Amino acid sequence: MKTVPVVHIITKLELGGAQQNTLFTVAHLDQGCFRPYLITNPEGILVPEALALKGVEAFFIPELVRKVNPLRDVRALFKIKKILQGIKKKADSVMICHTHSSKAGILGRWGAQLAGADAIIHTIHGFGFHPYQPVPLHYFLIFLERVTAWITDKFIAVSQATIQKGVDAGIFPARKATMIRSGIELEQFTNVNVKRSEKKKALRVEPTLPLVTMIGCLKPQKAPLDYVEVAYRVLQKKDACFILVGDGILRERVEKRANKLGVGERFRLLGWRRDIPEILAVTDIFCLTSLWEGLPRVLPQAMAVGLPIVATGVDGTPEAVVHGVNGFVTKPRDIREMAERICYLLDHPQKAKDMGRYGKEKVVEFDIQHMVREQEDLYLKILKEKGREIG
Repeated sequence: MKTVPVVHIITKLELGGAQQNTLFTVAHLDQGCFRPYLITNPEGILVPEALALKGVEAFFIPELVRKVNPLRDVRALFKIKKILQGIKKKADSVMICHTHSSKAGILGRWGAQLAGADAIIHTIHGFGFHPYQPVPLHYFLIFLERVTAWITDKFIAVSQATIQKGVDAGIFPARKATMIRSGIELEQFTNVNVKRSEKKKALRVEPTLPLVTMIGCLKPQKAPLDYVEVAYRVLQKKDACFILVGDGILRERVEKRANKLGVGERFRLLGWRRDIPEILAVTDIFCLTSLWEGLPRVLPQAMAVGLPIVATGVDGTPEAVVHGVNGFVTKPRDIREMAERICYLLDHPQKAKDMGRYGKEKVVEFDIQHMVREQEDLYLKILKEKGREIG
């Protein structure tokens, strides 16, 4: 039986949920049935991991960048087309193209169409358009998504809210989308062996104080400056420590704001870390201040550890965080309420534990192995519907 080439295309391998899940997928596809490939930008903290994957051939396109750049975008499009044509010719088989992220989602799908891909799939980890961008850009991006949807066989969304958002924007009918949760490796988070006091000392936070943690790229979407403000408000009333794990374009502004507010030793900016399970294991409350999302995988990670969560109730977040049950959801930018919710959990440790326990029971639907199997089933289903079954 010929193996079917499955080419995953993603803009950049930064340390994010979409990128980590894409790498996990290509590494764990059934290679008796599928032959995985990867196309991405050559920069990013996860590139060495991509190069180390066995049985996965990776192609790197420097012109594939996040910012709109007409000349580079056209070059990237035709490079993607050429690579896909080569893969299809070499395999002498049907070919599946599976794209991720906004820029790679547009260029990758059109490159796949031009190369004669037999199935084109796009995973929506979160849309590129959002209410906080200039109106002309907002509607231009919606237009691009609508046009590109014409050549897309199926959309995968990480939440039901994401599907509804696509339907409401006129991008696709509901029947053209299916939900597959963004998975995590549950065992990494459910059985963490770490000494709390030693780990907290290593993180340079006070071992005897409760710890609040946020994890996310320091970019406008995650609103990290709001997290600094939340920490400041809480620290006016409670003894606690705050850490922010991540890096990005807003790092300097976050540092300046933290210094100006004088949160000092009680607020730590850690940059990117690879010990997330251990950090969460010594955390007491997880916080997320995002302005828009698909459904961030840091939430099921926190749930798997058994943490209560205070997060903005955007897009798919309420599908993971049930208000008043395993955490609290607030409106975006509502710094006062987020701070009050954190203070409440600090004052009611038993309630916080009960919320964390419920989240741990709920998190089973985010198993990453199940995510990969669901994608494989979808690949075969689409090929069958198009009369291109493999035997």
